[in-house]
Amino acid sequence: MKRKILVVDDEESIRWVLGKCLEKVGYAVEYGENGSQGIDKALSGDFSSIILDISMPDMTGFEVLNEIRANGIDSPVIIITAQNTVRNAIEAMKQGAYDYIAKPFDLDEVKITVERAIENYENSKKLDILRAESEVDTLQDMVGQSQAMLNIYKMIGRVAERDITVLISGESGTGKELVAQAIHSNSMRKNKKLVAVNIAAIPKDLLESELFGYQKGAFTGASISRQGRFEEADGGTLHLDEIGDIPYELQTKLLRILEEKKLYRLGSEKPSPIDVRIIASTNKELEKEVVDGNFREDLYYRLNAITIKIPPLRDRLEDIIPLTEHFLTKYVKELSVGTRTLSDEAKETILGYSWPGNVRELENIIKRILVLTSDTIITRKTLIDSAPHLEGKMKGDQESLDHLIRNELNYLLDSKDESSNKVYETIIKKVEKPLIKLVLDITKGNKKKAALILGINRNTLSKKMEDLGFQEKDRE
Repeated sequence: MKRKILVVDDEESIRWVLGKCLEKVGYAVEYGENGSQGIDKALSGDFSSIILDISMPDMTGFEVLNEIRANGIDSPVIIITAQNTVRNAIEAMKQGAYDYIAKPFDLDEVKITVERAIENYENSKKLDILRAESEVDTLQDMVGQSQAMLNIYKMIGRVAERDITVLISGESGTGKELVAQAIHSNSMRKNKKLVAVNIAAIPKDLLESELFGYQKGAFTGASISRQGRFEEADGGTLHLDEIGDIPYELQTKLLRILEEKKLYRLGSEKPSPIDVRIIASTNKELEKEVVDGNFREDLYYRLNAITIKIPPLRDRLEDIIPLTEHFLTKYVKELSVGTRTLSDEAKETILGYSWPGNVRELENIIKRILVLTSDTIITRKTLIDSAPHLEGKMKGDQESLDHLIRNELNYLLDSKDESSNKVYETIIKKVEKPLIKLVLDITKGNKKKAALILGINRNTLSKKMEDLGFQEKDRE
């Protein structure tokens, strides 16, 4: 049975072009000539996706979207418009649209966007089933319908029941521990313990005995034998958080355990069999740590059987408002405070911030607001009063690229000795070095490609790198 798409636009030519494009790849297409027809059609049919124009004679696409959502229609909606503004993009995401396409649009982009919207929608339904079947809802704090998060949900479903080592990477605060919990709780080991160890939080001189245990008399003060975290997790899962911080001298012992499935307690020469699934996580780039000689290459490949990479919150714009509302609902109950709602300006503020602390920062700010204020409606002022650092860090149409550059140049000028007559040269060098470094990162060190992107000669690039103090290995 063909998936059905609803196209709502007052321009007949747009409806015709979109219809032919989508029918060509196998979709059944129905049409609405205005907002009212679009609502009637949406309520009467089971559509896999809905495409809405913003500007129509009788009502806006946003009004149509609000109406169909109010009637329980949760099909993914794609907004199209000739008015390509930041405000429209933000408004589309705030209203719960899946994506936003500006006219004139590329038909290949439309096909890909519709395909992804349907895939996301169907995967979210599968996630609901997974949550319902899980004895403990470890997925309740994993909120988001972005493509990146849906890919993570799929990965969890694929690897959970396969007894294989998993490496979870991502910046601090992105939710690596939640992914580890979800994998364990949906695995064959779910009836056994999940033991989590934050390696960075344990002093180096205690880490070996903490992980591997020790025998009586192994060191001064060891009056009794004690099992370590590996033995505690026997039969279950051991989550080694911040694995990139494990001392080099302990990496060999960890590798031996992974390969031999045997554990040697500190002070013992007799091995004990151990049955543990390892989930490791890190906010470091382990490949770089291997190159720098800080992490064993063989251990890296042993841990890296399957990698799940969690993107930062700033790359998941469509997840920010659902996460905010999730934390509001969660902590209103836990902190026993009155129900709170977000104003439109508060949503714009939240969407405009870059969230360097990721989901953890967002969660903490919501808790702070609920504790420090009693506002029923959370406004932009409520946010700024509780978290002043949000002010002045807006993006979009509140902060242009020129404004950002001026701020940085002001800082450089303020910090420059006024007696120097080389302000221009100093500032150009400060701009040039990070620019060249960024382009080299993109081209993976290929100077020929980097020079092409920068629009300069390769020899000029090499000379600039030398003048700017790039390390010898980078220049080569």
